[in-house]
Amino acid sequence: MNKNFANVTLAATLAAASGLAAAQAYPVKPVRIVAPFAPGGGTDFIARSAAQKLTEALGQQFIVENRPGAGGTIGAEFGVKAPADGYTMTVIATSYTVNPGIYKLPYDPLNDITPVIQISQGPLIFAIHPSLPAKTVKEFVNIARSKPDALNFATSGSGSIVHLSTEFFLDTAKIKAVHVPYKGTGPALTDTIAGHTQFLFGSPTVTLPHVKSGRLRAIAVTTTERIKTSPELPTIAESGYKEFSTILWHGLIAPKNFPRQATERINSTLNKALQDPDMQTRLQADGVEARGGTPEQFAAVIKADLARWVPIARRLGIKP
Repeated sequence: MNKNFANVTLAATLAAASGLAAAQAYPVKPVRIVAPFAPGGGTDFIARSAAQKLTEALGQQFIVENRPGAGGTIGAEFGVKAPADGYTMTVIATSYTVNPGIYKLPYDPLNDITPVIQISQGPLIFAIHPSLPAKTVKEFVNIARSKPDALNFATSGSGSIVHLSTEFFLDTAKIKAVHVPYKGTGPALTDTIAGHTQFLFGSPTVTLPHVKSGRLRAIAVTTTERIKTSPELPTIAESGYKEFSTILWHGLIAPKNFPRQATERINSTLNKALQDPDMQTRLQADGVEARGGTPEQFAAVIKADLARWVPIARRLGIKP
């Protein structure tokens, strides 16, 4: 064998082995997962569920850091602008694709990120305080029409997907209600349970337990299909508003130029975790479905929802 050829072959083999070892070694220190919303909400639940699975599988701590505010843009900016070293990621929700229609963002929501994986997908739950006599969407609409601006609705914050989705429904149904924004889903739920606000669109993760306890009444879901955990709940679309739907998803993104080996290891680890029956049961119990897939597939979801929600937010004049 030619001596130079042998040296080149050995060098290539060593380089490949070194690259494989580096990929297997990642992560070598704790990893931060930014949650752009307050503790106690659906995004926080998804972030902590993912962090737990990654910690168990990869042998390093994945630590959730809540950075709420401005419809998730504060946390998203922090995560997007973090060093692309493999040690900061961000959990985003559908709100991420709404924000460019409401805020002047200091980052490009599509080109300044590395999509990693879509984790879950599900509806928002249309829930009302039990003092309202409505049992269906149509009954609710009739009450709202008979009392313009008499009903208050709570959201996790101005400009959030919950806010936009509710305004989209009100516009579709041609009714009016007063918006009461909160700093997160938790306090929005608390005041709706107390009767200070009369209805909300809430993530199933944190809303369904209060429905099951009787403290709230669910009358519909926002997706185009009913959900497995509450098949008795109709969709808003089948209640007569076919043009309306909202899909609430969550996923992980990272800064642009995030190391490919880190992206691949996080993606493969979470894809495996999402196929675990226990994880699927846990998510389904909270009204959402495990998703998974490739980074490219998640990028397509983000791109499609940016194209859908930004024009709606601008048409409805949603303000932060």
